[in-house]
Amino acid sequence: MMKTEKIASKSYYHELTDYLLLMVGMLSYCIGWSIFLLPNNITTGGVAGVSSLLFWGMGIPVQVSYFVINAALLIVALRILGLKFCLKTIYAVSVLTVGLSLISAYAPRQMLADQPFMAAIIGAVFCGCGVGLGLAANGSTGGTDIIAAIINKYRDISLGRVIMLCDVIIISSSYFVLNDFERVLYGYVVLYVTAFCIDQVVNSRRSSVQFFIISTKWMEIAYKVNEEGHRGCTVIDATGFYSGRETKMLFVLCKRRQSSQIFRLINEVDPHAFVSQSAVIGVYGEGFDHFKVKGKK
Repeated sequence: MMKTEKIASKSYYHELTDYLLLMVGMLSYCIGWSIFLLPNNITTGGVAGVSSLLFWGMGIPVQVSYFVINAALLIVALRILGLKFCLKTIYAVSVLTVGLSLISAYAPRQMLADQPFMAAIIGAVFCGCGVGLGLAANGSTGGTDIIAAIINKYRDISLGRVIMLCDVIIISSSYFVLNDFERVLYGYVVLYVTAFCIDQVVNSRRSSVQFFIISTKWMEIAYKVNEEGHRGCTVIDATGFYSGRETKMLFVLCKRRQSSQIFRLINEVDPHAFVSQSAVIGVYGEGFDHFKVKGKK
């Protein structure tokens, strides 16, 4: 019973953390878009790009068009993809809409007006980090993500390819509204920097490390890692080549951000333990990432 309650408590904690990360990510996106990009006539991809074009061409507030377009896409997605996919996206879109309204009312109207390239870089960093945090929390900003997920369900086309195609079309279309090819180039800079920041944030959140631990107190270390670190341990039979002595070696996989905690737990039990830590390219299974393979046709 206690174990079930602990698992449930851990699940609630992770969900709460996800929603807090989503909120921080969407506020970061709001800052990048509405303070650095939009006032300097620099477009971006996705529904944000479409909303920017509608604002420049027709004067429609970005928070209104952003919410309406995403609401229409989410209604379609609810029928096709189900509530589980849409729940965090609905939350993210709501936070972003409210954030845009607040920032447009109280934040500075324009920054770096005489340095559009720097505005594009800084705005893209804010947007990319925001989207990255949202993806790391298993959510999204909606828009082209929804379109890509729907197309991917029925056609064997990668999500990234669909999103990239949509973004290129939207950014290229900004020329017909702004009549400034230089701003289009800034838009492509934003697209590249945003993608780079997304990768950095997502990979840093998901990167994992592995430990090989040799100690005479291996059982105590394994217990602490299991109970306090909430990570599994694999016990491997080992033999020292020089000494010929048989011993036990622990194999532990964890997220990179948990490394300091694992070292602390080892040090509490056996400061003289022999520990090897190394980065791993990918870890798939329970508690880590899911397998990313295409099914047979």
